[in-house]
Amino acid sequence: MTQASIYTARIHGMSSNFSAPSDMTLLQAAETANVTELHLKSSCRNGTCRTCICRLVNGEVVYRIEWPGLSMDEKRDKFILVCVAYPVTNVVIQLID
Repeated sequence: MTQASIYTARIHGMSSNFSAPSDMTLLQAAETANVTELHLKSSCRNGTCRTCICRLVNGEVVYRIEWPGLSMDEKRDKFILVCVAYPVTNVVIQLID
């Protein structure tokens, strides 16, 4: 079994970083790190409700589901669903108001 890579995640405009293992979603990583200042919202945790939508400012993520609840335009504009997004590099994400 391959060991997960450990990346760093940060919320744009905040100074706190947290570890983001490649085998955890960004939402799981934030919760595991007890990063309470993030205010990441979630509901379904399967990529359909869009409650956790954020913008990927920097870095790259992958999905392990065939089609997360994002349109092609949203994907092009770097929106991600943190409940199903797995980091493959260090990432910076921006909360959507």
